[in-house]
Amino acid sequence: MQCFFVEFQCKLGQAYAVADEIANREIASEVYSVSGEYDLLAKFYIEDDIDIGRFIAENVHTIPGIERTHTMLTFKAF
Repeated sequence: MQCFFVEFQCKLGQAYAVADEIANREIASEVYSVSGEYDLLAKFYIEDDIDIGRFIAENVHTIPGIERTHTMLTFKAF
């Protein structure tokens, strides 16, 4: 399994709608409201044979209300 995180900058007033849609799509293992430059942080697990870029483009970037995303790949859990 591949694990990665995505930070979401949402359009004003859309953070809860974006979080609800991520939850409804059941694509993330966890979704958090965060402070700072981004509004939300989500943790994803996908199978090793799935391309992360395609997954993001097809499943994340299609959610209405997202202004910008930042994807962080993980390498090893400690």
